[in-house]
Amino acid sequence: MPLEFLFGKRKTPEEMLRQNQRALTRAMRDLDRERMKMEQQEKKTIADIKKMANQGQYDAVKIMARDLVRTRRSVKKFMLMRANIQAVSLKIQTLRSQNTMANAMKGVTKAMQQMNKAMNLPQIQKIMMEFEKQTEIMDMKGEMMEDAIDDAMEDDGDEEETDNIVAQVLDELGLQMTEDMGILPPGVREAEQAKNKAKPQAVGAD
Repeated sequence: MPLEFLFGKRKTPEEMLRQNQRALTRAMRDLDRERMKMEQQEKKTIADIKKMANQGQYDAVKIMARDLVRTRRSVKKFMLMRANIQAVSLKIQTLRSQNTMANAMKGVTKAMQQMNKAMNLPQIQKIMMEFEKQTEIMDMKGEMMEDAIDDAMEDDGDEEETDNIVAQVLDELGLQMTEDMGILPPGVREAEQAKNKAKPQAVGAD
């Protein structure tokens, strides 16, 4: 605190660059004002030279001509000085932009460091392995529950009804299918055999 009281608050690089750029802008405005004054003086000197020449005052014309040359040189120097100052101002603006970019990168880097510190890779790996394990267990239990539900919902009468439907289809198809009854399920084959025994036999049949 005492140092700040004696020497003032320490300025940041951004504040220093902004202050220098304002000073350069003010200097360019001052140079423009002086250049405009000298250009007006140049016009006045030219008018005076013409007036003196018309009056035959050649000695005065020569003196004023020297002043005109000096004025034009001064205007040229002002223009060169302003161009140099403007170039420096542009460089300072570039430095400000680079400084802003550096500060932004610094903030991003700090945030990334905090995120990297907060991320516990072994713990995340352990969580992912446990998640995969629990998923497999859930899938296995789901399959077991589906099998149990299928077994509970299965009806014993379905098999008998299925055999009757197959026998009915065989009746509609006739003897062409009854010759291949050896490949049918036992329940269907027995139903067909019982049905054939129940049919009356033709007279004279063996």
